Amino acid sequence: MSIPAAYTCSKTFSGFPCTHRQWRHPGHCRFVHGYSRSFRFWFQARSLDQHGFVVDFSSLRSLQQRLAAQFDHTFLANADDPLLATWQSLHEQGALDLRVMTNVGMEASAELVWGWANELLQAREGGRSCCFRVEARENEKNAACFTAVPPWFRTTTPMADDDDLDDPWPELAFRESSYDEPLDSYGDEPDQQPEGLGIWEAP
Repeated sequence: MSIPAAYTCSKTFSGFPCTHRQWRHPGHCRFVHGYSRSFRFWFQARSLDQHGFVVDFSSLRSLQQRLAAQFDHTFLANADDPLLATWQSLHEQGALDLRVMTNVGMEASAELVWGWANELLQAREGGRSCCFRVEARENEKNAACFTAVPPWFRTTTPMADDDDLDDPWPELAFRESSYDEPLDSYGDEPDQQPEGLGIWEAP
């Protein structure tokens, strides 16, 4: 059994203008459209680091760079998009900066970057802290969340004499979403995009 962490904090990264389409959608979401995406990460820890932080925000630059490489002025396409060859050709011609994803939607994007954050934290701290929730926001009205506690964090610090407690962390992750009609909304450009992170390369 495990108990919830005692400390939490959150960090938002914003200003990632990109385009995508949901080709299976019967409405206007099947058309290419864009948003300035932002991502809010929630972190937790049972103990603070040597500086008194759950997560030192200044240590998340590599996560910010990975977000920029994937979502800053890029075109996102599903791997099964029937027009994928067209998008690849346009990428090769320099008309767009293609990223191929299993699912370009906001819910799936939240899950994707949740994994990125936890890869970073697990490798660096071995389980002291984790990301337990990500909100992926496309504009001021619409956002989707992915919430899950990675198993390696749940089992990091076993508690003595707690066999009678119910585990407060569910085994299955759950998603939340809130959507209105799509509304294009672009923000300011982030810092200069780094190279070599999460970039689809044409054959």
